[in-house]
Amino acid sequence: MQKAIDWAGQNERRAVDDLSALIRMPSVSFPGFPERPLDESAEAVAALLKSRGLENVEILRLDGAFPYVYGDWLHQAGKPTLLLYAHHDVQPPGREPLWKSAPFDPQEREGRLYGRGSADDKGGVVIHASAIAACLEALGELPLNVKVLIEGEEEIGSPHLEAFLKSQAARLAADAMVLADTSNFDTGVPSITTALRGLVSFDVTVRSLTTSIHSGMWGGPAPDPVQALSRMIASVCDKDGGIAVPGLPRGRKLSAAEEKSLKALTYGKAALRRQSGFLPKTQVLAKDGAILRKLWYEPAFSVNAFEASSRKDCANIVNDQAWCHMGMRTVDGMDPRRTLKAMQNHLKRRAPWGVSVEFSNVTASPAWKAPSSPVVEAAARAFSRGYGRPAAFIGCGGSIPFAGPFSKVLGAPVVLEGVGDPYARIHSENESMHLGDLRKAIRGEIYLFDELARLGRWPKA
Repeated sequence: MQKAIDWAGQNERRAVDDLSALIRMPSVSFPGFPERPLDESAEAVAALLKSRGLENVEILRLDGAFPYVYGDWLHQAGKPTLLLYAHHDVQPPGREPLWKSAPFDPQEREGRLYGRGSADDKGGVVIHASAIAACLEALGELPLNVKVLIEGEEEIGSPHLEAFLKSQAARLAADAMVLADTSNFDTGVPSITTALRGLVSFDVTVRSLTTSIHSGMWGGPAPDPVQALSRMIASVCDKDGGIAVPGLPRGRKLSAAEEKSLKALTYGKAALRRQSGFLPKTQVLAKDGAILRKLWYEPAFSVNAFEASSRKDCANIVNDQAWCHMGMRTVDGMDPRRTLKAMQNHLKRRAPWGVSVEFSNVTASPAWKAPSSPVVEAAARAFSRGYGRPAAFIGCGGSIPFAGPFSKVLGAPVVLEGVGDPYARIHSENESMHLGDLRKAIRGEIYLFDELARLGRWPKA
């Protein structure tokens, strides 16, 4: 495979240019944004896959869903088939004044390529396309069969993915899958994610009045729904940020392999502050030796948005209602439906003063844990060669709804491959991709093709 590795090194600029071209597509899948850019993005991805040597490239559609893109190369009879996944839709740009360069205008600075979708997950698209191109251009063939699926609605929770997979099960049948949509533990550290937290989220609306009223004339006897909702929110966690809802666990028992991985990784408060942007006096709610455990293997609660009035409309009133969107990151063993019920029952019990409490906009996806597999071990060897250092097995505090459906519907082992790093600012302003890691990830995937071809057939999940 050295010829393919050399070819990839000689064509690094093409991979950066490919990623830049995709970043220019404002393919935001959130409600309220134009849908045409998602079609244009799918068309650009299809053109990229075709130009890099894939065959049977097609834009696939399902009623109500944003477009998927498919392509394959299936000329190695008797060899395993690998399904490669990424997604071409992106998050909204966020607060555009905070971007140092326009979110959809890719810019290189200090070894990173900035732009919305650079790491999440158009970088994953380019890694797949570039690794395939390196083999086909340098060797004239791939060492195994490859299928590629690029989704168009991952950022809104993949609401149609399971139905799509069932409808396309024959086309997508594979012996293993690589999902390039997670992060590496640190810059230059290849990482395979083996555990994901789930997510239960919903809106809460608290009302105490039929209309907002003058705070001077009526304040005092009139219950303030903002205060009521604030008290309800505060009751979900204890002073250290641990979950205080009856019936919900504070964590889960780790396997021997997970404990071993935690001991092998050094990560303290200084790293957390540096990577996540803590203010100098903000307290870290974990001890040095427990941060990763709390990030990956314990549930966590957050309030994602809160609204009563606004800065623009601020007046001396008691608001008639208060609203928030909240989420609970769950861990393996927490049933999403039971978690939702426990959360909502707890909030109702904690609602003061007889205020009205309503719930809406519910989403629930389970946590996921990867079973051991020779495919995962082969991926670790490949990524170690590609990056030039041992691969790490890590957890992820985030939720990737498609991991479970892929494994369940297609019945094949899944490898979650890192794309970005902790400094990529995924979902935030100034998202970026480390170009050194882009190069190393492409090399790692080339080695993965070789490792899996040598491994041959293996038992399915």
